Amino acid sequence: MKYIVTGGAGFIGSAVVWQLNNAGIEDILVVDNLGTSDKWKNLVNRRYADYIHKDAFLEPFLNGRFGDVAAVIHMGACSSTTERDADYLMTNNYYYSRTIAEYALANNIRLINASSAATYGDGTAGFSDDPAALDRLAPLNMYGYSKHLFDLWARRTGALDRLASLKFFNVFGPNEYHKGDMCSVIYKSFFQVRDTGRIRLFKSYRDAYEDGGQMRDFVYVKDCVALIGWLLENREANGIMNVGTGTARTWNDLAASVFAAMDQPANIEYIDMPEHLRDRYQYFTEAETAKLSRLGSPMAFTQLEAAADDYVRNYLQQEDPYL
Repeated sequence: MKYIVTGGAGFIGSAVVWQLNNAGIEDILVVDNLGTSDKWKNLVNRRYADYIHKDAFLEPFLNGRFGDVAAVIHMGACSSTTERDADYLMTNNYYYSRTIAEYALANNIRLINASSAATYGDGTAGFSDDPAALDRLAPLNMYGYSKHLFDLWARRTGALDRLASLKFFNVFGPNEYHKGDMCSVIYKSFFQVRDTGRIRLFKSYRDAYEDGGQMRDFVYVKDCVALIGWLLENREANGIMNVGTGTARTWNDLAASVFAAMDQPANIEYIDMPEHLRDRYQYFTEAETAKLSRLGSPMAFTQLEAAADDYVRNYLQQEDPYL
């Protein structure tokens, strides 16, 4: 049976294809929009049956032309938190996702959807993945709101009982290289150390946090796709799920892990945060992960230091840095 991975040439999507390949699965349809970016390089090492542009996908999918489909792993979306075209995000992120979900559920196709921790806004409403908490959330950008709308639709229609919607926290790892400014700080830090010997971090503007002491839940992409692999085998595990380690770490911790992986002494420069960010900067994110445990997930997420070491030594410092 065929597996469909939307956004399959992107960061998490191509890692999903890697995970499927590791499980011996190659009958994969990759759906994406390659454009003029280097995203195509994420597919070079992968094995898959076919590729189709996202604009040409829905019509044959909705008419059953892809034959027996085991699962749709829907990672495709515009993930830019600075995208200002709200109508585009409504169409591309919300309506497109809802259309895929409606067909998949009507045809008993396993659906795993990419939501986002951006739905939690500034974090003051907490980070609970309980569906009842959705009404408290106020995303700070249109990207987060488009993801939030899908989760609200899935709850309203009862679809949450039959699909998995994953709220990814701060994901980093191989195959993110095409993302430009949206690349992880670990990726950017590697090149700062290589080129200048130092890492630049924002100063803190809250007394409770030292400079570089702002905290995030950093999660390795290999752990994210291992969880997706488990969800493909456990169709009864459904609902909204946070995908994070459950332990917030500081930017200083992250910088230290990069220096250590590169065998370099720590050298951090703290710089002013742009004024337009100061009143909407997140100082803390941390996934609540109890639901995964309740669902029976055996996942043990990789600690930041070990994940950074693997990423730096086995990918960023290699001639071929791709999964």
